[in-house]
Amino acid sequence: MTLFIKFVALLSRLCGVAAAAMVVSAVVVVCQMVTIRYVFHESSYWQSEFVTYVLIAATFVGSPYVLLTRGHVNVDLLPMYLGARARLAMALLASAISLLFCALVAWYGYTLWHEAWTKGWYSDTIWAVRLWIPYAAMPIGFGVLSLQYVADIIGLVSGREAPFGLDARTRAAGDLP
Repeated sequence: MTLFIKFVALLSRLCGVAAAAMVVSAVVVVCQMVTIRYVFHESSYWQSEFVTYVLIAATFVGSPYVLLTRGHVNVDLLPMYLGARARLAMALLASAISLLFCALVAWYGYTLWHEAWTKGWYSDTIWAVRLWIPYAAMPIGFGVLSLQYVADIIGLVSGREAPFGLDARTRAAGDLP
């Protein structure tokens, strides 16, 4: 199991690097678009579409890294009031529901990607990008995110990870003097 958790962590980190590279590429393309429009007074036709697709892809592909590093918004008021066992149960329930949601989105994202791939879909713009390319971000991002949830659940069940980042030594708020 440790090998699986390390492998998924590596995949999540690679997704984070890929997402960061996508954001950097979007910034570079926006700068290029501004230069072309306002310095050279020429039109730009593909830049806006590229930036839109790449920023959405960065969001999907970067999500496993955010979960790995616990960078998401976490409201831990209720878990702080619960005891250690109730915290664990709540963390397992939340992770299981999230895993189910992410697995469903990954599956339907895959079917959308596959349909775009097999039917040769293109965008209805002058750039006419092959839609399987931007659509691939959804099954990749949510697929790795699902694996990260599985790794997190294994960490919770095995005791390697504290629920909500609150270890057993953290007393419930009702226990405080």
